[in-house]
Formats: sequence, C-alpha cells, structure tokens
Amino acid sequence: MNSNAFPADMILPAPDEIPGHIAIIMDGNGRWAKKKLLNRVKGHEVGAGVVRTMVRTCSDLGVSYLTLYAFSTENWNRPKMEITALMMILKNFLKTELQEMLDKNIRFQSIGQIERLPEDVQQRLHETVEKTKNNSGMVLNLALSYGGRAEITEMVKNIALKVRNGKIDPDDIDSDLISNCLYTKGLPDPDLMIRTSGETRISNFLLWQLAYSELFFTNTLWPDFTREELIQIIIEFQGRERRFGKV
Repeated sequence: MNSNAFPADMILPAPDEIPGHIAIIMDGNGRWAKKKLLNRVKGHEVGAGVVRTMVRTCSDLGVSYLTLYAFSTENWNRPKMEITALMMILKNFLKTELQEMLDKNIRFQSIGQIERLPEDVQQRLHETVEKTKNNSGMVLNLALSYGGRAEITEMVKNIALKVRNGKIDPDDIDSDLISNCLYTKGLPDPDLMIRTSGETRISNFLLWQLAYSELFFTNTLWPDFTREELIQIIIEFQGRERRFGKV
C-alpha cells in the first residue's frame, strides 16, 4: 500500500487484508446528469474522471485487479448519438491515461465482444494493451461490450466444439476448465463487487465469477462516488466473514 498517496489523518484499510480483485458496476451517469439538467453525455464525461480516481486509488491501496463494467451488450440499444459519445470518451480516456498507467506500473486489458466495437476503438485498446503488457502492478480490466450470458454461451460452444473434435472428454469438464474458457481466463474471481446508484442487481455482470464475491450496493451515483467512500466500503469488506460455504 502506498500510504504516502493519502492524507496522514485518513483512516485506511488494513494493508494485509486488501481485496485482491475488486469489480465495479459504474451506474448512475445518466441520472446524475438529469438531476443537474445536463445532457447525459456530460454525466459520462464526469464519470470518466471518477474512473481515473478509482484506478489511482486502487493502485495506491495495493489492489491487484480492478474490473470496471464500462459498456454492456445491452448498452448497444442506447441512442446512436450516446453510443458514439461513449466510444469517444473511451478513446480519450485510454489516450490521456496511458502515461499514468505506465507511471503506476498498471497493466491494461479488456474483456467482452471487443470485435463489436468501432475499429478505431479496437485499435486504441490494442495499443494500450501492448504498451502496458510488461507492467507488473495492478491489472485494470475494462468490460466492454460485455454480457455474462453471452460469455457463458460462448464458453459452452467452445467446450462443446472441443468435445466434438475429441480434444476433451465430457468427464474432464469441471469448474477449472470452465473458468479457463471464460473471458476472464487468468484472473482470480472478484473478492468484492460494488454497484453504485442504488440499484441492487448485478445486471448480467460476471455471472460465473461473482459466485462467492462480497456484494456492496451504494445509493451514490457514479459521478459522485469518491475515494473516501471506496475506502469505507473496503474497510467494511474487511469486517465481513467469508466462509465460501464452509462452517
């Protein structure tokens, strides 16, 4: 933990109990903008600034993996103008934050149906992955054009194809094999999942991976979410007893 990155009087989580993997559903940009009589795009722009703060905070706290639900498969049903704006915000974020990722030793990756994204966005994603691939610090994982059901459907198809081609035996199918056929291959399951904006559902996010995650729901809209609230949630997380089905 980089305690020097925080005010001396700030109460911080126990450094030896920091969740290894935090996943966040960043919800409420549109409602935040509506409350302030602003265009929805302004909410997304402010929300991108909060992403920057959360990435920096998690890295300074010593979180190993941070997965952010940035754009779902259902989001393709939004107005074309809003989708275009979201793609532009994503491109700009990757461009402006690349040096921060390099300075903080952050490795970037993305999961989802990336092939559905505009080609220029795919290119920027690829460039960011390549330029940070040798970093050994926190992994920043953006879920883009992502849906848990689509992920599981693709996994089932891939395993069925391998069975048909004789590459695996049906008796060899277990939870480890399934995990290794998901988009998140190589990532540990989230220890902690946070959703902002007051909604209390997981909305097709990491359906397999959240099986034993601790879930936190806050009424705070994403543009108003602060590092102080994140830290308080982590402190509360550290007070929970995780039994994983055991006594």
